[in-house]
Amino acid sequence: MRATPGSLPVFGRHGSPSHVIIHVSDPHYLAGGVKLGGRYDVEANFARTLESITAVHPNPDAIVVTGDLADLGEPDAYRRLRSAVEPVVEALGTTIVWVAGNHDERPALRQGLLDQEPTQSPITGVWDLDGLRLIALDTSVPGWHHGDLDQDQLDWLAGVLREPAPHGTLLAMHHPPLPSHVPLFDILELRHQDELAGVIRGSDVRGILAGHLHYSAHGTFAGVPVSVASATCYTMNVARAAADVNGMDAAQAFQIVHVRPDTITHTVVPVVDAPTGDHFSQAWLDRMATLSPEQRLEAFSRKR
Repeated sequence: MRATPGSLPVFGRHGSPSHVIIHVSDPHYLAGGVKLGGRYDVEANFARTLESITAVHPNPDAIVVTGDLADLGEPDAYRRLRSAVEPVVEALGTTIVWVAGNHDERPALRQGLLDQEPTQSPITGVWDLDGLRLIALDTSVPGWHHGDLDQDQLDWLAGVLREPAPHGTLLAMHHPPLPSHVPLFDILELRHQDELAGVIRGSDVRGILAGHLHYSAHGTFAGVPVSVASATCYTMNVARAAADVNGMDAAQAFQIVHVRPDTITHTVVPVVDAPTGDHFSQAWLDRMATLSPEQRLEAFSRKR
């Protein structure tokens, strides 16, 4: 096997992924580009995130941003976020999926990011990504910070899921259907989780992408893996005792999601400028690709 320049050869039991999704969360943009809380430069942090996204994959199937797109729901905040993201989306030839969060305001989000009428209707959608179905749910509650899903949205979801998709379905929502390590977040948890579980249990839903927590977390819900992406604006310092956890301007990250027929992986990508070695490279992979499996083991696996 010979890898073509820029491609990734397959050395293990799994083939290349059928789909690659970039999962980003909680940019918390503000009008005028002011700093969040007077200290977090959310636009600079998001710009660094976008630079990292362009580096990790040349053409992801979608970039999914799971809520709290703006901090106060201001129209200018959505305009600024859109102007930052659209050139990257165009350059990568990908699809952008905006998900509403508790800090968002539905009318301004609809108008500023979706070019829709500024109504209070839930912001939902379905995308067919070459056979992988992506469904955006709206767990925001106008006027509140906790999450919820009303019966109309649950009925709509059940209707969409009646017909399986060729590669299964991913759900994207803001409030994760998981308990939090940090007690304050459980005050703002998603309501009607039992009803949501009843809809997705036994369906083709293969994963749930969420945000809200400002730190990376993983769990299962109704037998489905849940992956929470950390925030791009600021993160929670979970190195403290749970009762003392607060925000910090460090450890921002996003996730790269690889979808394969039998598994989905979520790789946390730190957005950091740090000294990095240069031993491994595309050229190194190309050399390994010229060897037989046995030769590769001899060259790289055997202890010297």
